Amino acid sequence: MKVKTKAYAKINLLLDIEGLRTDGYHELFMIMQSVSAADTVTVEKVRGGGIGVTCNVEGIPCDESNIVYKCAREFFRYNRITRYGINIDINKRIPHAAGLAGGSADGAGTLVALNELYGTELSADELCEIGLKVGSDIPFCIVGGTKLAQGRGEVLSKVKPLRKCYIVLAKPEISVSTGKAYAAFDEFGKSRTPDKLGMLCAVQSRDLRAVCDKLDNVFEQFIEVPARVDIKQVMRDNGALGACMSGSGPTVFGIFENKDDAENAAAELKTFVKDVLVTTPVSKGVKICK
Repeated sequence: MKVKTKAYAKINLLLDIEGLRTDGYHELFMIMQSVSAADTVTVEKVRGGGIGVTCNVEGIPCDESNIVYKCAREFFRYNRITRYGINIDINKRIPHAAGLAGGSADGAGTLVALNELYGTELSADELCEIGLKVGSDIPFCIVGGTKLAQGRGEVLSKVKPLRKCYIVLAKPEISVSTGKAYAAFDEFGKSRTPDKLGMLCAVQSRDLRAVCDKLDNVFEQFIEVPARVDIKQVMRDNGALGACMSGSGPTVFGIFENKDDAENAAAELKTFVKDVLVTTPVSKGVKICK
């Protein structure tokens, strides 16, 4: 028996760090959006015991350090399942270490698949509770869509969905450590605060141009990404309504009303950027493939 899921990437339409919490985490304010770039996570029952992990991309750890392994372990603990044997296969299409929550998406896909495979009938809230033990982005990646995320990122509130558009993702050939990015915030702080109220008003009015005017990411103030300026310029030259970095980077995304404009921007970006994808907004974080 096996269950296959599509686990969708996310972007941050707005990301602000409001300070350091007493538990050591950072207090966040984010408007998050699922996009159609997705990994495929297949969970299969196998003979024998334990948790196996396989992946199509070299360099991705396939041991206990992988998020999917940790999510599976927490799932079995939560459900008090002591006898199990599974393999989790990750077919990655979301760029790695890109600020797109690819690892968290895989963890979310694993939890949804296990819930289906074992017939545990856990609610989304219960799956989020399990996922939060492994990573702060996993609850959003389970629920997906367009959400206001606060706290560590696990306090999710409904907002109006983003209007139909095309989102170009461009990841330069570098990786950014999320831990080092937060350490840089702790050292340098921020020089200005994103317009959170303005973004919320734009999202709630479903005004795509206003949303794009308010795109902002506090990490851009102290994380250097080579070619970020050039990437944004290509996007704007090809009709992007706005462009911003996602998460702790280095991926830059641009939002377009017109598909041809998005594809033209992607074609030009591919001349100097390794990973370029044209995506659209999606309304969920994980989809079970029938």
